[in-house]
Amino acid sequence: MDKSARKVSDIIAGLRAAGLLKETRPQIREDKSDGTLSAVTYNSREAGRGTAFVCKGAHFKVQYLRDAVNAGSVCYITEQEYGLGTDDCPEILVSDIRRAMPVIAESFYGRLSDRLHMTGITGTKGKSTTTYFMRYILDDWMAATGGKRTAVCSGIDNYDGVIEEESHLTTPEIMELYTHMDNALKSGIEYLTMEVSSQALRYDRVDGITYDAGAFLNIGRDHISPIEHPDYDDYLGAKLRIFSHCRRACYNLDCDDQERIEAASHDCPYVITFSLKDDSANVYGYDVRSDGGRVSLRVRGSGIRDYPDFDEEFALGTFGTINAENAMAAVSLSALLGVPLEFIRSGLAKATSPGRMEVFRSGDGKRIAIVDYAHNKLSYERFFETIADEFPGRRIMIVFGCPGGKAFERREELGTIAGRNCVHSIITEEDYGEEDVNKICEEIAGHVRAAGGSCEIITDRVEAIKKAISLMDDDTILFLPGKGRETREKRGIEYIDTPSDADVVIEYMK
Repeated sequence: MDKSARKVSDIIAGLRAAGLLKETRPQIREDKSDGTLSAVTYNSREAGRGTAFVCKGAHFKVQYLRDAVNAGSVCYITEQEYGLGTDDCPEILVSDIRRAMPVIAESFYGRLSDRLHMTGITGTKGKSTTTYFMRYILDDWMAATGGKRTAVCSGIDNYDGVIEEESHLTTPEIMELYTHMDNALKSGIEYLTMEVSSQALRYDRVDGITYDAGAFLNIGRDHISPIEHPDYDDYLGAKLRIFSHCRRACYNLDCDDQERIEAASHDCPYVITFSLKDDSANVYGYDVRSDGGRVSLRVRGSGIRDYPDFDEEFALGTFGTINAENAMAAVSLSALLGVPLEFIRSGLAKATSPGRMEVFRSGDGKRIAIVDYAHNKLSYERFFETIADEFPGRRIMIVFGCPGGKAFERREELGTIAGRNCVHSIITEEDYGEEDVNKICEEIAGHVRAAGGSCEIITDRVEAIKKAISLMDDDTILFLPGKGRETREKRGIEYIDTPSDADVVIEYMK
């Protein structure tokens, strides 16, 4: 549907149909021409002639609304009455701005997920790696069949054929997500793979979007805080909503709470399972091996609708057996999408994920640093299991932190794991936001020491990594989790440009 034909009345009609419209002020007059829409946005800096402006966000200020109106917006949508509505720019009052945003986006863009092959991936850990596995698999398939490079929205980056950028959110806000889908369609792209966070599911950010294939990877205790999920049940419940958004889906038989997962899976018309432990799964992985960090495994697939049974060997392009579970999810998703086995095999063999288990060695090859995005209990535990398998007897040093204002349980969990497994920990910043970075670091350090570990605090992340490198010897592996190849730190409400962990290692561990 042509966006140029969209009118303010289209948004009003959509909100009314969804039961979210309260009223418009002033009431839109029949003799007044209906404003034509050029864009929808909640960023006043993007507002202009023909814009529908959405008032939302914890840091929203009335001045942003005034700026948008002065820039030429033809309406604004709000949960709170501001009284700035005019005949040329009416105030559209809604009962729930969060629930209204997907309706606004679809009213402007149309139902784009029905025109793209969409894949959605959720889980406590492994979303980014699985997304990258799918990107390589689908790109290989498209290259062989004349298709375009596939789109991706991940916690690492976003690509849609027009925009290629480092991302700030695991799942983009709905306006950005529709922009990515629209750009992909305009670019001739057929497939888009994305991470779907618990926050996106809980706060209706992906309402109106249907995935051709979805994956539930695993569940752990994470993201429990006053601004995220009040408790584990709420967190798991949010994750399980993925099934109601999918035409087909797969889930992992090896994670906790199988009864709740199986029950929630009934919200999806067709579901398969995958496992590294249970050979009754539709996709069963076995004989997992590692040779110098290069992983291979056999995978048996059976009983998958519209897909042949198989028993094949797969090699992974990424380091560590930690990625075998993610590979199983990627094989399952690919089978649900009908990707031929040859492209699953070739894609997995070359797949890499920037900042995911990236291994760096000193010039003589003796000192090793590993950069990863690991940021929760499950990820840390899997990492130390992998290192014990790959590098038996090596000592581990770690540089890490925890984010401000959320996921408070991580501070004890990660501090305890580091204290038990590392010869020395350096505690540092990790997107501390509006919380006191020293307070966060002191809290983590207390748990490191309580677990019997040695630690120090260096709040500047670059300086912390440099100090750790200076302490390394040939028997030490340096683990740098949390930030991967991200080049920004959230300090206060601003994102400040910084060298990535990988950049610092490359420069100082020559």
